[in-house]
Amino acid sequence: MRILHLSDTHVERTDAPNRHGVNATDSLRLILTELRHQRGVDAIVVTGDIANDGAVEAYTAVRELVGEFARRLDAPVFYTTGNHDEREAFGKVLGSGHLEADGSERAGVVVFESADGERAAVSHVGGWRFVTLDSLVPGRIHGWLGDGQLDWLRGVLTEPAPENGTLLAFHHPPIGLDISATQQAFGLRNPEALASAIRGSDVRVVLTGHYHLQLFGMLESVPVWVTPGIVNRIDLTTAPGAERAVRGASASLVELGGASGPMFHTFHARDPRAHETVYELDAERTRALLERYDSSSPPIG
Repeated sequence: MRILHLSDTHVERTDAPNRHGVNATDSLRLILTELRHQRGVDAIVVTGDIANDGAVEAYTAVRELVGEFARRLDAPVFYTTGNHDEREAFGKVLGSGHLEADGSERAGVVVFESADGERAAVSHVGGWRFVTLDSLVPGRIHGWLGDGQLDWLRGVLTEPAPENGTLLAFHHPPIGLDISATQQAFGLRNPEALASAIRGSDVRVVLTGHYHLQLFGMLESVPVWVTPGIVNRIDLTTAPGAERAVRGASASLVELGGASGPMFHTFHARDPRAHETVYELDAERTRALLERYDSSSPPIG
């Protein structure tokens, strides 16, 4: 099973630069162009923050660009929500998030919707079970998986997948780096609940995004992969407490099964402006951001 893993496209309502001067649509076009030589890809997974402001126009642009790429590979596409996404607009354009290569809804997909609006889904590819979860907390940066969604996941995992195992995909990582000024606060807030839900199951890998940084870790005995962002990448070679984003679209190849699986490989698009600083938060500004985030002030996205 060979999976192209994309995340954090942050496409805008219009094909124009964002407030940091980066054209997110161009970044997506660039990485897809660079990936055009890939062969034998069985699926494409896009783990959230698809639209920067939750606009229907942004979801439509991503669906068209990724869909055209998927058709050439004859590979289904799996989308999840992120903290910048808006569930109603996501569903209007991407449905369950489980799409065939031609853009139609996948046959046999089963969708779960909680009372709080969380939407998860499950379908199968090549003997593997693909489960997309919804870790979006509207108006907040951190992620959370509600009890209803986790109970549904436990039910799905009660019976092992017919052949190979299960892949989980969602936005907010259940792991984080201590050297990052923000990851501990901005990741999945209840990883222990997810660990309990998948314990003893056939889950073979967890794919996430959100950090705009490639990162590998374990949730109990399950590998967790965080793919870097497409709109930009985080550079942690800054002073303690600071954080820097740099230009550069990236994606991953995930290989499951085989003697050495799972394996993870990162692609970086050949951008002449790569590594240029997009924005940088010094330690004081980062502290202020975290204080605002944890205060009772209005949510930030």
